[in-house]
Amino acid sequence: MASSSRNDKKYDVFVSFRGEDTRDNFTSHLCSALCRQNIQTFIDDQLNRGDEISESLVNAIEASAISVIVFSEGYASSRWCLDELVKILECKKEYAQIVIPVFYLVDPSDARNQTGPFGISFSKLEERFKENPEKLQTWRKALKEAASLSGFHSLNIR
Repeated sequence: MASSSRNDKKYDVFVSFRGEDTRDNFTSHLCSALCRQNIQTFIDDQLNRGDEISESLVNAIEASAISVIVFSEGYASSRWCLDELVKILECKKEYAQIVIPVFYLVDPSDARNQTGPFGISFSKLEERFKENPEKLQTWRKALKEAASLSGFHSLNIR
């Protein structure tokens, strides 16, 4: 078992999402449903955005038993989202955190391979970070890993 047990967790679920794409629709409904079931849920609606993933966000990810990643069309255009994703996958390895991908109007293979509309979003980020190929490779690897996990596709379920 991992070094951190379920009992040390402050949150049951951490939700990673791109606010512009899903905050006022899918993500708000998901969080409402979780809260109605008394599931302690963390979303980043009160954090200030900056260049680096904030310490409070890192702490929230580490303090969660489960992370839900809502892959939307614009998810891969956000450095913030991709830094969250890398941290979530680190916690999966280090603390055996459960990670559940949700593909919101995105084909899982597009997220996995950075193709289609999802790939177009990632290419916008690539333009901004072309001087940092190591960071881009880290994000590509994280996207491939997370999108390869068993999850939910919004076109197949309600």
